[in-house]
Amino acid sequence: MPYDFTGQVAIITGSGGGLGRAHALAFARRGAMVVINDLGGARDGASADGSSLSPAQKVVQEITDLGGKAIANGGNVTSETDMQAMVEQTLSAFGRIDILVNNAGILRDKTFSKMTVEDFKMVMDVHLMGSVIATRAVLPTMKDQGYGRIVMTTSSSGLYGNFGQSNYGAAKLGLIGLTNTLKLELFKSGIRVNALAPVAATRMTDDIMPPQMLDLLTPDSVSPAVLYLCGKDAPTGEIITAGAGTFARAQILESEGVFLGPDATPEMIADQWDSLSDMSTAKPYRQGSDQSQKFVANAFEDKA
Repeated sequence: MPYDFTGQVAIITGSGGGLGRAHALAFARRGAMVVINDLGGARDGASADGSSLSPAQKVVQEITDLGGKAIANGGNVTSETDMQAMVEQTLSAFGRIDILVNNAGILRDKTFSKMTVEDFKMVMDVHLMGSVIATRAVLPTMKDQGYGRIVMTTSSSGLYGNFGQSNYGAAKLGLIGLTNTLKLELFKSGIRVNALAPVAATRMTDDIMPPQMLDLLTPDSVSPAVLYLCGKDAPTGEIITAGAGTFARAQILESEGVFLGPDATPEMIADQWDSLSDMSTAKPYRQGSDQSQKFVANAFEDKA
């Protein structure tokens, strides 16, 4: 079935360039009306340069030149007031909100021992709390509609770690926890929540990756995953990784484990390490309580 977003409204934060711009153009080409949110700052969160057209306005112009509909918004995702105003602006212009792609982000990379607490908090604020605040702002509308699609932008840095990105990795893995909880809380409201871990060449990565990699990792090569996660038949609670034409599913898995009883010792764990760390039968859990029930069942079985 073709992915047609005609009549739907998509808000994409941080869409004045890079991945967000690519997502916005992809939605517009398939009929969506798009809200281009971008603060217009540098990649480290510094103030905009004061040029005549903001990054958001430039993307709006691109979309209107294609015959699409879009509006610009310069709100800061870390501001509840700004995000509420963005929702009101969207409803005034288009009457509904179907899709939110939480894409806004900044980088302040340093090794953990050299990083200031301010730099850690700033990255957490934009990536994690910015997604929280934007999501909270759109939820009443999506719940009233009985329909919504939300994408959190996570990262391989959060899933697997990356040197010099402790703040970024912590924020990005936090978004996985948020996704895993919202998938449960919002399912009955018709709202699907998923996470995307993109690998793409943008101003956020242009001095991190070598040129031969940058040429392959275009933002456009990631956007099909966003469209999939925002479709009418979208799954929920999934993590898709995407880059350079490759798409994959990521999961958090847990081994079967070994029951050592209430008198377990660190020596027993060391002796059983090969068994308890065997991932050949590892599986995911739908929610945290499923894991708790397994542990309790093991304990009851031992007492039987």
